[in-house]
Amino acid sequence: MKIMIAALAAAAMAAPAAAQDAKAGERGFAQCRTCHSVVKGQNRIGPSLAGVAGRRIASAAGYSYSAALKRRTGSWTDANLNAWLTKPSAWAPGTKMAFAGISDAKRRADMIAYLKTLK
Repeated sequence: MKIMIAALAAAAMAAPAAAQDAKAGERGFAQCRTCHSVVKGQNRIGPSLAGVAGRRIASAAGYSYSAALKRRTGSWTDANLNAWLTKPSAWAPGTKMAFAGISDAKRRADMIAYLKTLK
C-alpha cells in the first residue's frame, strides 16, 4: 500500500512538469517584456532573461540587483523560478521588482518552460 501511495504521489508531482507549454508561456511573457529583454546583455528596468534558467541568481552582467536578490544564493532552478514567480516580494523581501506574481500554477509552469528556451 505504501509503495502504491508513493508511486501515485510521484506521478502527480511529475504531471505538472509534463504539462508545461512553452508556447503558452511565451504568450504570457508579453506582460514581462516591458521590463525584461530576452536578448543576452540587453538589460532594461529588469535584467535580461536570456539564459536565466540555470544561471546563478542575481548574476546578469551589467544589471544592478537589489540587496534582497543579492542575498539569495544558488541558481534559477525550476523550484526557485516557481517560488519567485509565485510572489517575488515573498521570496526576496525588499526586491525592487514590483510584480505581484502569478498565482496560477499552470501559468507559472508554462512561463518556466518558456524561460528554459531562452539561450
